[in-house]
Parts: sequence; C-alpha cells; structure tokens
Amino acid sequence: MTADAEYELPGLEGPAEILIDRWGVPHMYASTLYDVFRVQGFNAARDRLWQLDFWRRRGLGLLAEVFGPSMVERDRASRLFHYRGDMHPEWLSYGSDTKRVAGAFVDGVNAYIRLALRDRELLPLEFRELGYEPAFWAPEDFARIRSNGLYYNLDSEVARALILRDHDPRVEDLRRRREPPVDLVVPEGLDLSLFPDDVQRIYRLAIDPPDLSGVKEPVLQGSNNWVLAPHRTTTGRPLLANDPHRALSVPSLRYVAHLSAPGLDVIGAGEPALPGISIGHNGRIAFGLTIFSIDQEDLYVYRTNPDNPMEYRYQDGWEPMRVVRDTVKVRDSEDVEVELRYTRHGPVIYEDAERHTAFAVRAAWLEPGTAPYLGSMDYMRATNWDEFLAAMNRWGTPPENQLFADPAGNIGWKPAGLTPIRPNWDGTLPVPGDGRYEWAGFRDMDELPVASNPEQGWLATANEMNLPEDYPAHDKVISFDWYPSSRAERLAEVFGGDRRFSPEDCVRLQSDFVSLPARRILRRLASVTADDDTTNDALRLLTAWDGDLSPESAPGALFEVWYRRHLRPALLRAAVARLVPADQVEAVVRKVTPEESLLADPRTDVAILEHPVDSLGEDGEAVLDEILRSTLAPAVAEVEQLLGPDRGTWAWGRLHVSRLAHALSPLMSEDTQARLAVGPAARGGSGDTVGNTAYLADTFVQTGGATFRIVVDVGDWDGSLVMNSPGQSGDPDSPHFSDLFEAWSRGEAFPLCYSRAAVEAVTERRIHLRPIGQPAEPES
Repeated sequence: MTADAEYELPGLEGPAEILIDRWGVPHMYASTLYDVFRVQGFNAARDRLWQLDFWRRRGLGLLAEVFGPSMVERDRASRLFHYRGDMHPEWLSYGSDTKRVAGAFVDGVNAYIRLALRDRELLPLEFRELGYEPAFWAPEDFARIRSNGLYYNLDSEVARALILRDHDPRVEDLRRRREPPVDLVVPEGLDLSLFPDDVQRIYRLAIDPPDLSGVKEPVLQGSNNWVLAPHRTTTGRPLLANDPHRALSVPSLRYVAHLSAPGLDVIGAGEPALPGISIGHNGRIAFGLTIFSIDQEDLYVYRTNPDNPMEYRYQDGWEPMRVVRDTVKVRDSEDVEVELRYTRHGPVIYEDAERHTAFAVRAAWLEPGTAPYLGSMDYMRATNWDEFLAAMNRWGTPPENQLFADPAGNIGWKPAGLTPIRPNWDGTLPVPGDGRYEWAGFRDMDELPVASNPEQGWLATANEMNLPEDYPAHDKVISFDWYPSSRAERLAEVFGGDRRFSPEDCVRLQSDFVSLPARRILRRLASVTADDDTTNDALRLLTAWDGDLSPESAPGALFEVWYRRHLRPALLRAAVARLVPADQVEAVVRKVTPEESLLADPRTDVAILEHPVDSLGEDGEAVLDEILRSTLAPAVAEVEQLLGPDRGTWAWGRLHVSRLAHALSPLMSEDTQARLAVGPAARGGSGDTVGNTAYLADTFVQTGGATFRIVVDVGDWDGSLVMNSPGQSGDPDSPHFSDLFEAWSRGEAFPLCYSRAAVEAVTERRIHLRPIGQPAEPES
C-alpha cells in the first residue's frame, strides 16, 4: 500500500481511517463502535495476514490442507480440543455484544483477504512462496479454538505420576517444588503402573506450536506487571507496567493498536488474531496481566470394557464414549477420516486396548466462555474499579493476575480465572475416572483474593505463589504449581523503601538483569577455598561480582556457563545418587533437570546449596564444597573455548544472543530465510531475571521473554511508553518488519501516543476506508 490509500470496506456504517505512526502503530478511528472492530480486523490482516491464517489453521486443525500429510495427526489433535458446546451461552459468557464484535472483526479480515486475492501483490510472501491462499473466517472460529491458549498443569500431573511410578517420592521433590508445601498422596484407585511414558503426546500435539524446524518451541508464559500509587512516582500519578513473556518469534505474538470510536478509546496490545486490547488503557483506567497459576486441568484414567473398548467404567456400569467423525483435507494426498473420542470428562488422548485403559483430559478451558483472552471484551471497556472487578467474573482463561490503575490514584490487583472445586483431592496427580473424583463446580470469583490501594504504594506480580498469608490455600486449593519467585523478589527489593519512580525508571526495570539466585549461589561460594590457580581466579572473579547479568559482564558469562552446565548437573547428580541405583542416575538427572526454554527454575538448586544436609546427607556441607570447587575449573575451560583465553574479552552478551527465525523458515528458500531472519543482538539476563531472557543451555540463544513492554502514565496518557519487537508488521518488505529490534534489545521504548493531536504529530501513513458505494474523498 502507498503512504496514503483509500479502500471500500463492506459493512462500514460511515467513513473510517487508520493513521500509522512512525513506529508502525495503527490508530484506528471510526464513527461507530462496531465499525472500529471491523477496521481492526481489516488492519490486522493488512499487517499480519499470514500470522492470522496460521493461527486459525493451527487452532481449527487445518494445517494438513496446506502443509501435507505430516500435519494430519496434529490436525486431529487440535480438533479433539475444540469447543463443541452450544454457541448461545458461549457468546453470552464474554459479554452481551461479543458475538457482534467478533462478526465485525471477521468481516474486516475477510474484506482484506478478498482484496489480496484480487491483487495478489498484497498476498504475504509466505503464501506466494509456498503456493497456498488464506482462508476466510467465521465468527465462531474465535470460540471454537481452544488449543491456542496457555496451559501447563497437565504436564505437572503427568510428570509427577511418571516419577512416582518409577522412583522414590523424594525424586519428585527434586524435580519441582510444590508451593505451598504439600505431601503427595496417590489417589485411591489410581494404578500408576498403567501410565505410558507418552500418555500426553496427543495433548502436546494439540497445544504446542507446529514443529517445522526440529527445535521445540516453548509454550509456557511468564510475565511481570506492577502498579505504583501516586506517592511512589515522580509524576504524582499512578504508573502501570507490564511485560508478558512468551516465545520469541517472527512476527511477534503481540500487536500494538489503538481503537477509537464513540464509547471506546482503547490502546495497547493484544494478539493480532483477536478483537480488542488485553493490555493497555482506555483513557479511564489502565490494565495489565500476568499468569496466575490456577490448576485448570485434570487427567482422568479409565478402565475400559474388555468386550467393548469404546465403553469405560463409570460408577456401577459401562458408559459409552461419545464419537465425533471428521475429515482432514490433505494437500497432494487423499482426505483422511479421523475419529475423535470423548468421555463425560473430556477428550480421550490415549487408549491401551491390551491393558484396557484410556486417559482423558478435563479442562476448565473447554467450558463455555473460556476462549483465550476473549474475556478482555468486557474489562477493556470498564471505567472504574467496581466495573473492572465485575468484568473479572467473565474472565475464564488463561488465569491471570489482573492489575488496575485510574487517574484518581487508585491501584488494585485481582486474579481471575475459572477455578475448579475438587472436594476430595488436591489436583497434584491424575485420578480414576470412575466417578469418585468429580469437580463440584467452580469457585465464585469473589473467593479469589483481591487487594487495592495498599499502604506500601505498590503491587507487583511475576507468576510466583502470591496467595496472601491468610488465604486458606489448602482448603480452597488454587494450585501447587507456581513459577519461581526470583523475579517477584527482585521487584520487591527494588520497590522497598520510599523511592519514587518515573516512567523511564519502569522501562529500565523491565530490562533489569540482576539475578537473585546468582547472588544466593555466590554467598555459598564465598566460603570455598581452592589450591589451584584456575579455580582461585574463578573464585575471585565470581565473588567480587554483584550478580548483574549485563551483556558486558565477564563474570556473568562465567557464572551462567558454570551454573547451568556444570554446577546444576553436579548438584542433581549427587542428590539423585542417594535415591536411585547407580545405573539409573544419569537418566533420572535428565528427568529432574528443569526445561528452561522460557522460564528458569532455580528452586531445587538453591535449596540444595542452602540446606545441603537435607539432600546430600550428613556430610552434605563437605560434599557441597567439593562440588563447588570441582566444577569451576571445567567451567573456566569451557568459557575459554567459547570466548578465548583473554578475560578482558569475556562478555555474557557474546554468548547470549537473540536471533529470531520465522516458523516456516525450514520450508523456505535460503534467500527467503535470510529475509525473514532477525538478529542476532547481544542480550543480558537469564530466565531468573526481571528482564527475562530465558535460553537453552546448549546454545545460549534466547528462546523466551518480553517482546512487548508497556508503561502507562495513568492520567497523562500521552506520556506512556511501549515497545514491540521485532516490529509491528509481518511483511519483510515493510519498514516496520524489524525496525524495533535493536532498540528492544537495548531495553528502550517509544511513545505510545493517544490524543489525536499527539497521533497526528507522528503519523507517517494514512489509510481511508469508506462504505461500499460512498464516493471517494476529493484530493486536497
């Protein structure tokens, strides 16, 4: 499109326009509320059409139609987890007009698709190179797609079951810490020997991003958010900050946009394939979210009828599975008929005819009103704290810590999400599906904690176990699977005292690379002595370090190589060796080592270091000293191999980089792969730091973190700051494809302009949209 363009948009009630600013943010203005959602859909397709189409195909199980037979099994898995209930209560669960909003958004997307199919130069590169076309949308697509969300509790249940199947329960204590502490009790009737190692393979196929590169893309989410009261800011107004952490990708997951129409003036970010805004402000309130780890999933285990494997035992009889038959279209091949099976609890993900067992998933996110993030339709239009709290009753999944601020100086925190009531078990392990373990509905949202205007003047969340001390966590179980508290503890450290913060301070804090786990590990290291020069040099370098994993840090490079690749394996090996036979140690160490592709988990390592007798035996202190001493020299040798022998050239950012690749790169030509690749850029931090830059230890390449960051100056809305990497557009020919990547990697931000005057001052392109049949505007 040219800098100024004009198009007819079917369904528009009046003229509309899109002002695109110098950072690629679209500011959309329309004369009616539903027109602006129609424009949002058109614009999302203009900038991210391939991404929208891929999101839809993945969620609806339509990948084989364009990528061939290798995707048939994945398509079946996705379809297994569709919402298949009544659409009337489904739409009403989000808000009275969500169906109309979804219809308008889809109309806009489909209008752009028609435009691109007429003028094929507008088709994104991915379609042209791989020889397929975007498909048209229906409003129901948003509601039917459930597997594109964020879920992980089932992984914890299964991992625990497999560990307890094979090992001492103390092995599970090494794998993952449960918060608050709870003893594991195998539910009555659960036979752990029936569990196959790959029981959740179909579940993972449904919810994991398609693997086209051979590298598993992380799917978990962390985030930071905080809100500061006026007496804790330099502006005298509240500040709200949010930086959701997801897998790094091209294009990025988030999309910054501004929707302005009568009754709505909201700006911030959401996912480009969904209507509305989930993080930002509406000129009346500001809002942000992070994952709050409600246990929303259970794995049920059934005994099936030896005479009819399509029946499972429930109470005193055999109950038939419900069967849905479907057809998967396959590119360059015959269609494939698939059969989807369901018990009363949910989709069947594994069956073993020989052992007469079946396994099914019960998930809160298959209930009405739980399509991921669609609940933002209600709260993004709230105008005060009471309305915001009321809107939380319509939030289903994923469960979130929602933060609030308004120009009057009020700040608040409210977690939201469907919380199953389990009357006779705690959700830590799978359960028999014979009727003994049933949900007794869901907790009322008022039963979840809430806080507003605390005396300390700040609220912050970072996915940690943040239930208040007086919350009855064992009676009203939320979860025992929370993320580590490292980032939350660092935020509490920074906000302690009475310092005042500016918007720029908050931006800097979003890229804070101080590692509290590193500090705790170094405290224990300070008592170690050594006889050889190499180890002593390493001790001096590390013990003089402040724990700041800046990209320039030499001790930071040594620490990360030592900790992730030498110290941790040695600690776990020593702890595991006391619990399993010698020939099983290495295999068990692999099982209990955290998968750190998105968020690190130092809890077990720190616990061993600070309480070695508990894990390493009566001589634990001596064993630990030897581990610390013996692992340093090999780590130094590895860093020398990676960065050279000259300590003056060592820098964490030389090892730890962000390098982004497109999901379809393996299918593209080399030239196209190069055009779509972004980076590398040196990075500081780790998965343990507020500036989360989680990485795989074998490559040091960043895999997860915050591509989108926002700081809202509540009341002086034009003073807000934002970042979205690598850029707003998914088109490599666009100036906004990767223009923000370098600034993002340096921890910078740009103005999130809101008032019309501020937007006009930074506008670089205009797109005029008019109803069908309305004359074009005369040229000025």
